[in-house]
Amino acid sequence: MKHHSGKNGKVHMLTIGFLVLLLAQAVLVGCAASARPTQETTPEPITFTFYNEIGSEDPWTDPVARAITEATGVTLETLYPSSGGADNIELMIATAEYPDLIFSREDAGLLIDRGALTDLAPLIEAYGPHIRELYGEDYERLRSDSGAVYILSADPVQNGTEGTSGSFQMQWAVLKYFDYRIPQSVDACTRMLRKYMGLHQKINGYPTIGITISCSDWHWYNTLSEPSGSIGCGSEGDGQWIVDEDGTVTYKHLAQGQKEFFFWLNQMYREGILDPEFATQSHEEYLKKISTGQVLALMDQRWDYEGAEKALVAAGQLQHTYACLPVTMEEGMVCRSLQPQPIASGWGIGITKACKDPVRAVQFLDWLCSEEGQIMLHWGLEEVNYEKTEEGVRYRTPEEISASLSDANYAAATGVGRHVFPFPTYGSRALDAEGQPIAVPGEKNASLYYNLQQKEALEQWKVSRLTDIFPQPEDLPAKTYTPLYARILPAELGKKKKELDAIARDGLIDCIVCPEEEFEARWEALQKALLDAGAEEAGAQMTELLRQELGR
Repeated sequence: MKHHSGKNGKVHMLTIGFLVLLLAQAVLVGCAASARPTQETTPEPITFTFYNEIGSEDPWTDPVARAITEATGVTLETLYPSSGGADNIELMIATAEYPDLIFSREDAGLLIDRGALTDLAPLIEAYGPHIRELYGEDYERLRSDSGAVYILSADPVQNGTEGTSGSFQMQWAVLKYFDYRIPQSVDACTRMLRKYMGLHQKINGYPTIGITISCSDWHWYNTLSEPSGSIGCGSEGDGQWIVDEDGTVTYKHLAQGQKEFFFWLNQMYREGILDPEFATQSHEEYLKKISTGQVLALMDQRWDYEGAEKALVAAGQLQHTYACLPVTMEEGMVCRSLQPQPIASGWGIGITKACKDPVRAVQFLDWLCSEEGQIMLHWGLEEVNYEKTEEGVRYRTPEEISASLSDANYAAATGVGRHVFPFPTYGSRALDAEGQPIAVPGEKNASLYYNLQQKEALEQWKVSRLTDIFPQPEDLPAKTYTPLYARILPAELGKKKKELDAIARDGLIDCIVCPEEEFEARWEALQKALLDAGAEEAGAQMTELLRQELGR
């Protein structure tokens, strides 16, 4: 065989090289295509372990879960906290034994520091087009300072303001008694609760409780700490931190307004309006009380008490379900429940270095982010949970809507909505390729999900949406930074925050249950304990991190 040289030889070799390159690319594309779940192929089965720090039992056997497995080949074996959650992450780190996927709330910084999480950016570039599409412009917010993507935010993207838990929830029965008057301050709420409890000492045979709180585990963040910021300080969406107008960050329970809020709760406790068992009851006991109709008011996120409220709907007791109200510490303080802010980029799903197949894990998450996956997560199965008109428009039957609103077991039995959080998801304003809402309810069909009690209130208030009684997003200054509760913190700062929270939880409960004459001394002791533990230094570190993000 002759050796070719010269110009023609070079052309010949270039041609061969080009053909080889094309062949290699075709093989790679083919391999990638075969690895991605499709309706035409049956993916190889794989089981991923998934640790969900705030989840509940999920055997992955409901109809939607089975359909996801059929489409992707993936089954999730979900693991849960043994007692409160935090110790589980610490145990994982101590033993270096991790699940394949993890939702760890605020411990992402600690996991990153220990090298436990995988940088997803290269994998998303290769296998995650739907992930990029879902997050859109928000995708860059997922990056850490190094440019890595460790967490896929669980915050709904393109979310609207069709619903809010507000800062305070009160039974419709109480509002109706007062001609649907909307209280704006805790004093107004106190007067209403005081009078109503005097007239109704029992509800459905149970002693009437004015307000109840859940403090036995991490739910204290929802029902005690978070309301102290939104109600007491007029601050929303930054968790254990308060941000001043100049960008200065303060550990929440040192901030102005906190003392007044907790003195009010002390008063409520002494008067018997606050549940005397608030500090010791389990979360299950908390929810059971709500489901009986005996609790007049809450300070919680709706997703937390939704099951108990559905039990009341199923029993035909709409009057004992809850209205979300724009309550603050005093008249004139603005309720910021609808304040616009970017997605919470640090709370969501991560893939650990222990994952048995990171490519399949990203492909699984990518399928969940696809239009097909999102519609299944939110709507369920066609001709089972929803129908289509002749024009192809999705809709739920009235019976299905009623079941979703009244059956506490609906999500577990059908899988509809069960697997949305904490995975990436579209919000209520997102539309599919045909212009239909992806989420349920979407902005376009939210009114279909109002019950008769809610519709009666809307008529009395002369508004079209339940959120219309709140200060509107366009009237509130939009935040331009990542919500601080979801920010990935340096490991040491994250650890310091946990120490402060442990001191705060016990100290705040102590301030609520003490005699009135001891409140001042107890409060000062708590403030000193927080300062001695480094609360000011933690606030200064958060301030610096925030100013770096804002470019100041």
